[in-house]
Amino acid sequence: MRTLNISISDVEYKQFGITTQQLTFTSLIDLVSKKLMQQNLNHCVALAEKYGLSTMTAEEISDEVKAVRRQRCKK
Repeated sequence: MRTLNISISDVEYKQFGITTQQLTFTSLIDLVSKKLMQQNLNHCVALAEKYGLSTMTAEEISDEVKAVRRQRCKK
């Protein structure tokens, strides 16, 4: 097994919820993945609110998706 040293700021250390000085690579990947997923979700929510999608019902969203697909098939 090899050891890899990575520097991380105190802010990032707290931000990622790291509680130990040593992590397995898999644990590090899990922490980073969770943080990225949360950021992406927040971005999606912000876009949905910006474009008025957050107030749409599931049926309205489904109808919009179908309409876009129909338009794409016509091209």
